[in-house]
Amino acid sequence: MTATEIHIGLQLPALELPPITRTTLALFAGASGDHNPIHIDIDFARKAGMADVFAHGMLVMAYLGRLLSNWLPQPRLRAFNARFAGITHLGHRIRCGGTVTEILERDGERLARIELQAVNQYGESKILGDALVAI
Repeated sequence: MTATEIHIGLQLPALELPPITRTTLALFAGASGDHNPIHIDIDFARKAGMADVFAHGMLVMAYLGRLLSNWLPQPRLRAFNARFAGITHLGHRIRCGGTVTEILERDGERLARIELQAVNQYGESKILGDALVAI
């Protein structure tokens, strides 16, 4: 995508993921090194008051990162921030989206600010964030 094609209001192509499974969580735990038992051990999760294990927040943030790098090459990413807004349970299907909300210049570089959101199939926000990308 060229700089002239990027404008305020532009919607990034959505990224839709398959449902979260125990396998997804186990693979992410191995890849990330985050073996917190709340995400992989049902007995531990229940003792903590949860009905079952749930996704790592960083897994869903990684999905937002994939949304960005599917849209523009990763070296153009200048900043990436996220706020965890809800628990992602087993079976949730995550949909990531973004909207260009600002075009700015910083240190002689033209940038676009992207508002990001990851929601489940019920429209519940799981992660809200923003990113700055060079355009």
